[in-house]
Amino acid sequence: MHQTQLKDRGTDTTSTIGFIGLGAMGSRIANRLLDAGHRVYGTNRTAAKAQPLLERGLIWLDTPREVAAAAEVVFSMVTDDAALEGIAAGPDGLLAGLEPGTVYVDMSTVGPQASRQLAEHVGALGAQMLDAPVSGSIPQAESGALAIMVGGERQAFAAVEPLLRELGQTVTHIGPNGQGLLLKLAINISLAVQTLAFSEGLLLAERGGVDPEAAAEVMSSSSIGSPMLKARIPLLLDLPEHAWFDVELMQKDIRLARDAADDLQIPLPSATIVDEILTEARKLGYGHRDLASLHEVLAKTGVTP
Repeated sequence: MHQTQLKDRGTDTTSTIGFIGLGAMGSRIANRLLDAGHRVYGTNRTAAKAQPLLERGLIWLDTPREVAAAAEVVFSMVTDDAALEGIAAGPDGLLAGLEPGTVYVDMSTVGPQASRQLAEHVGALGAQMLDAPVSGSIPQAESGALAIMVGGERQAFAAVEPLLRELGQTVTHIGPNGQGLLLKLAINISLAVQTLAFSEGLLLAERGGVDPEAAAEVMSSSSIGSPMLKARIPLLLDLPEHAWFDVELMQKDIRLARDAADDLQIPLPSATIVDEILTEARKLGYGHRDLASLHEVLAKTGVTP
């Protein structure tokens, strides 16, 4: 394994940071870095989404290459494998701008194999890459309460751990490149399946004449009431227009988990079922609505696993 000499920040507690991908989650993470006093360069496919951050001090650059060249630590958060390749490759991609000693932290949820391949390219440049996907939605990103799981060299993790702790309530080094992502996919299986199971139970009680608010309160206060479910109760009872974590992105993650399971030759029966329901949700127009829409989907279709 090629070892890199990470840049020495000395006694300075602030960093020069690059951030690529300023969507719903990325913008909030970048905002926390700005709030902490760091100098943040950024770029995004849709420039208009960065306007609130520009007003808070983010320095706009036109390409991922420019962002990578300007920063000692580069973050990215994009939607999928294709988007990750889009920001990394080509003359304006971040690989063209990375300098030796730079640490690149990708917080996207993508396929572990795609991430490992990119990490090899990064290492060949004398830089180091970490996969650092997060568990949590918009409220946790805003408050710095994300759970962050990290794959990659421990030396690189140690260099950026203080930055990650400004973003997450729990920050854990899991193992080599790709293992942070594998654990994130494992978590998202439970997130989707729990939401589906709770939606089924809530619909059963509701159709049987139980007040849905009372049912949700009792169910979430019982032994099945995980923090995630408790936080989503208001969304299950009154689905908002703006999603914390939409159906389309969840299905992408479930399919990544199923692909990883195929590689490892293990069954994922509940993930297979929830994948079918997510497909139904998208057919009904819920692709960009929150995962809590599964309650409405079941109610409208009568679909049960």
